[in-house]
Amino acid sequence: MLDKTLYTIRRFVPKSIFNFFSPTYHWTLSLISAIVYHFPSRQIKVIAVTGTKGKSSTVEILNAILEKAGHKTALSNTIRYKIDKTSHRNLSKMSTPGRFFLQRLIRQAVDQGCEYMLVEMTSQGALLYRHRFIDLDTLIFTNLTPEHIEAHGSYENYRDSKLSIAKNMIRSRKTLKTIIANTDDKESQLFIACKADQTIGFNLNNVEPYAIDQSGIDFTFAGTKVHSNLQGQFNLYNILGAIICAKNENVSNSDIITAVQNFSEIPGRLEKIQAVGFIVIVDYAHTIDSLTKVYEIFKDSPIIGVLGGTGGGRDNWKRAEMGKVADKYCREIILTNEDPYDESSIKIISDVAKGITNHKAQIIIDRRLAIRKALELAVQDDVVIITGKGTDPYIMGPNNTRQPWSDSEVVKEELEKISVR
Repeated sequence: MLDKTLYTIRRFVPKSIFNFFSPTYHWTLSLISAIVYHFPSRQIKVIAVTGTKGKSSTVEILNAILEKAGHKTALSNTIRYKIDKTSHRNLSKMSTPGRFFLQRLIRQAVDQGCEYMLVEMTSQGALLYRHRFIDLDTLIFTNLTPEHIEAHGSYENYRDSKLSIAKNMIRSRKTLKTIIANTDDKESQLFIACKADQTIGFNLNNVEPYAIDQSGIDFTFAGTKVHSNLQGQFNLYNILGAIICAKNENVSNSDIITAVQNFSEIPGRLEKIQAVGFIVIVDYAHTIDSLTKVYEIFKDSPIIGVLGGTGGGRDNWKRAEMGKVADKYCREIILTNEDPYDESSIKIISDVAKGITNHKAQIIIDRRLAIRKALELAVQDDVVIITGKGTDPYIMGPNNTRQPWSDSEVVKEELEKISVR
């Protein structure tokens, strides 16, 4: 409601005046929400994850490890909200929820005796000061690639917004503040330079020798060979970040290994749906880098790609590049609706199509019909890869209209229809 009020104010107040007072507005709301719920983050261990990719996955893997070790946890990420054993799908279309919602969630976690609060923190959430007055114990930095450039104005502003989360943590009242950073990423040194009480770097050298294929990931931890059913190098980074954090929380090697080996799938993140003779993959990939890495996993199989471009009114620069990635890896390409908001769906898809030169892409605006077509085209050993939504609960249209949605549920429904023909 408060953000809707802000949107209304923004329509009528001159931009220069709005921009001048906006930080004060957001800071004040963050303070008020913390006061209302009695600064709950000071009474629980809070671990945040930030970066461009892997935030939700790292939170989920870390949660599984901590639960295996017998800890009572709560979490907030793009996929869901959880307090102990009670979990609800995230229907807000926000990876970092509103200030009052998040403070209330932390308060509920404290009141129900949770030991850990795991939080996904985003650059856009930081712009709105949603990270303020949340006292962090640990921040995990996953990686940084260009995203939300139009919202931030430049890559440097986007990076600095992420970095503000680390800088804010340094002001936390917690007694031992820790930054855990992926040192294979060039921006990691900026996070390490924030001078937390302790900094811990991690990289793929820590798990050598390792091997990655369609069956999963095999790597070495604490002198033991470990197998994960998750796929892709990016998931090895996510696993490693979670492991390093768990070790810092004094979780035993045996609990870490058991949790990682038993952890099988993350909803909307390389989520596999088996069909007769082929498989379907539902993934959130919505950046050039993440789309490339998903396709790379299945590059030895014929790929039918179903994708949009990006949300309406944002990141226009990457649309043709997404098309180029699909053009390189896919046997068949179907372009469809994603989250057009107030922009023309045809315009968005046409921008993506500009990057496709070696294939004749099919354009099917209706996302359900696009998925149905992909399933009908699939033959033995094909991989149908549907990207851009993951667990997103809605397709966003004009004037903020919302169509309830689930890629995985639509796939299952359409496969059922095909099977009874």
